[in-house]
Amino acid sequence: MEPFAVWLPVVSVLGIYLARMAELRTKRDTVAGHVMETATLRAFVLTGTLMLAGSITEFLVLDKRLLVSTFAAGWMCALASFVIRRKAIAALGKFWSLHVEIRDNHEFVTAGPFRWMRHPTYFSMILEMAAAGFILQAPITALAVSAIFFPALIVRLRIEEAALIEKFDDAYRAYQRTTPAVIPYKFPSK
Repeated sequence: MEPFAVWLPVVSVLGIYLARMAELRTKRDTVAGHVMETATLRAFVLTGTLMLAGSITEFLVLDKRLLVSTFAAGWMCALASFVIRRKAIAALGKFWSLHVEIRDNHEFVTAGPFRWMRHPTYFSMILEMAAAGFILQAPITALAVSAIFFPALIVRLRIEEAALIEKFDDAYRAYQRTTPAVIPYKFPSK
């Protein structure tokens, strides 16, 4: 039982990370546009990698073992993360991008998870980091990585929101007033 109680959480988090990296490399039928910046994407990949390495290290160094309650909570976060991200990518279709990238023929999407929040993929990233933190019981790593992730997220949101306002003007401003940015804390207005 002892090796299982150590390696199941570690293998789980590695699997979640590898699935996410494979998903990032998936080729999709998208329309290219002007990429406005790339630093935040690198920061997001860095924080995911640090969360993986740090949470595994914290788990092993502090000699932790499988805790069913946090393991289950972590897997619920991971599964919710993948579902939300896939639905967001499907809703955006050919306009999906890893970067802040607005196209000439860009369409304003409010379907799928965009009914609940303006940036569901960022919410899925938060859930994914929470998954690793829960599964490996790594609050120290989660706090440390958050110190990098959330400033990068704020920068990314400012750039993306400005680009969307520039493209869609009053329609996007109205959407901002009725739809939360990242955390879906209220029911959609429609």
